Amino acid sequence: MKETRHILISCFILFLSSLIPIYGQTYEMYDSIEMSLLTCEPHQEVYSLYGHTALRVNNLSDGRDFVVNYGVFNMNAPHFILRFAFGLTDYEMGIMPFEAFCREYKYYGSGVIQQDLNLTSKEKHDILNAIYENSLPENVVYRYNYFYDNCTTRARNIVVDHLSRQVTYPSSADTTATYRGMVHQYNGAHPWSRFGIDLLLGVKSDVNTSALQRQFLPDNLRKDFDQAVLTDSDGTTMPFVRNSYYVVQPGLQVVEREFPLRPVQCAWLLLVLTVAVIVSEWMMKKKLWFYDLLLMLVTGLSGIIIFAMIFSQQPTVNLNLQILLLNPLPLFFIYPVIRRARKQQTHLWWKIWTLLTCLFLAGALIQTYAEGMLIAGVAVLLRCLSQWRSFTR
Repeated sequence: MKETRHILISCFILFLSSLIPIYGQTYEMYDSIEMSLLTCEPHQEVYSLYGHTALRVNNLSDGRDFVVNYGVFNMNAPHFILRFAFGLTDYEMGIMPFEAFCREYKYYGSGVIQQDLNLTSKEKHDILNAIYENSLPENVVYRYNYFYDNCTTRARNIVVDHLSRQVTYPSSADTTATYRGMVHQYNGAHPWSRFGIDLLLGVKSDVNTSALQRQFLPDNLRKDFDQAVLTDSDGTTMPFVRNSYYVVQPGLQVVEREFPLRPVQCAWLLLVLTVAVIVSEWMMKKKLWFYDLLLMLVTGLSGIIIFAMIFSQQPTVNLNLQILLLNPLPLFFIYPVIRRARKQQTHLWWKIWTLLTCLFLAGALIQTYAEGMLIAGVAVLLRCLSQWRSFTR
C-alpha cells in the first residue's frame, strides 16, 4: 500500500513539474485545469465520524485527474492510539486517482460534495506549485493536530494562502461554539466514543472559537466556502465557489451495535450500588472494604490516563479538571486504607478524597465533563462521607 502511494506521488510530481512554467512563459496552460474542494460526509469508522476534506486537480486537456489528500495515516503503526493522544501523530499528504477516491467513499455509503473554485490561472499555478513542494519527500509528512492542523485546515490553507485576491467569509451568528460542542454534533450516535473523547478533552476545548477555528470541521469549511466572496484589487467581487454538487451520492451505511448501556446509565448504576453498600454497612455495622478496593482501583487506573495527558502536546487536553476525580492517588493509598478498613477503622484518605471530589463537582461550572461523570462524582462523594466514621468500638 505504501509503495503504491509513493508511486502515485512520484507520478503526481512529474505531472506538476510539467505544469510549472519556466521563465517568460504564460499561465494560459492552467485554463484547462479545474480545482475543487471535496467534502466527504461521515461514515461509521471512528476516525471518519467527522467527515473528511480533500482537493481535486482535474486537467481537462489530457484527462489526468487526481485527489490531493492530507489525511493519510497508518493505524497499524506502533503505538498509534497512544501517539495520537499525546499529539505525536504524523500524517502524510497522499495522492490518488479521483475515481479510486470516489469508489472508497461509495463503498462506505458516504456522499462526496464537490465545490468548483473560481480561481485565476496564476492562482492555480501558485497552488499547484505549493502542492508540488508539499509532495517532496522532505515535506510530505506533517505533525497532525485534530483541532489546529488537520486534513481540512491543510486543504484550506494550501488554497487560501495562495490566492491573489482577498477572500471574505460570511459573518457567523454563532459566537459561542466550542470545540467540544462542535464535536458533539457528530458523535451523538456513538455515546462511548463521545465519552472517551470528553474524558480526554479539558478546559480549553470549552472556550468560544473564531470563525476560522471552526473550519477544522469539513462541513463547516464547505459551508463557509459556499458563501465566501473573492475581492480583486479593483473591488471586483465574485463567489469563491462556482458550482456545488454531489460527485458521490450518499448511500446506505451499516451502523454497528455498541455496548447496550450508555455511560450515564452506568453512572446511575454506580450511584445505586454505592448507596446500597452504604446502607448495608449501616445495618451490619461493618465496613465492606472490598467495594472500596474496587472503587479505588478503577478510579486510580483510569486516572493514570488523564494524568498522562498533562504531558500531551495537544493543547486542549493538558488542563483537565476531571483529574480531580480520576487520578493515580488512590493507588498509593489502597494498602493503608484497606488495611484499616479490615479493622473497621477509617483513614485520612477519605477526607482528602472528599476535598478533591468537591473541587471536581465545582469544576463543572467551567468545564463540560464526560457523560455521567457528575453522577459518578456524587457516588464517590457519598462513599467518602460515609467513611468518615469508624465502626470500631
